[in-house]
Amino acid sequence: MSSSNTISHEIAESLRDEILRQQYRSGERFPSERDLAARFDASRGAVREALSQLEQLGLIRTQPGGARVQSVDSASLAVLGPLLQLDDLPNPVLVDQFLETFGVLAALTAKNAVNAANADQLIQLKKLVVLLADESVDLESMQPRWREFMKILSEIADNLVVRLISNDLKAQFVDQMMRLGIRPDVKRSSIKRFISLLRVSINKNDGELASAAMLTHFEELRTAMSEAIGLKASEIRKMAV
Repeated sequence: MSSSNTISHEIAESLRDEILRQQYRSGERFPSERDLAARFDASRGAVREALSQLEQLGLIRTQPGGARVQSVDSASLAVLGPLLQLDDLPNPVLVDQFLETFGVLAALTAKNAVNAANADQLIQLKKLVVLLADESVDLESMQPRWREFMKILSEIADNLVVRLISNDLKAQFVDQMMRLGIRPDVKRSSIKRFISLLRVSINKNDGELASAAMLTHFEELRTAMSEAIGLKASEIRKMAV
């Protein structure tokens, strides 16, 4: 990456976070290229590229007379990761919305995959469920196998839209939670029940059962994640005293 590209990226990140922190109101005129170039001690070309990146994110819109700030509601999915990283802890409401949304996508993927799987694919899924069961001590231990299992489900379901959305959501969420040390504690009995239902659904070629298992799992994960974020917040408060 060239020096100019690096500078424009840094400018874009700084301005992006300011917009996400609502330091600019929706519809407000954004600072001019000249003012931003002076502020960041950068060329107008670097600033222009940074503004282009913000426009691609849907955070500003260039109009005659200058750029104007857009509502975060109209932004692209790519701002989810930065939103989760704005503070020491991610917004618990945003986290819960993510898990709810991803749970629905996972349930849809599981349903379509189990219903559509041929004999060889069903054998592959059964083997992966066995591996999941072997590493079901906790959610963190399951992560590598879980990612592999979801990848195979998405390939069998052959739904590119769901796959792309899922990839984007996972990339912006899972790594962030791990980096912050937020690890939801789902009861082992719940994990075993979830895996057992997956096994039965695959044996019966029952996509509806696979979907129901996914939805129940993510409901329990949402509760556990809320508790984990609460515990982490308490730790941070204690360290600040």
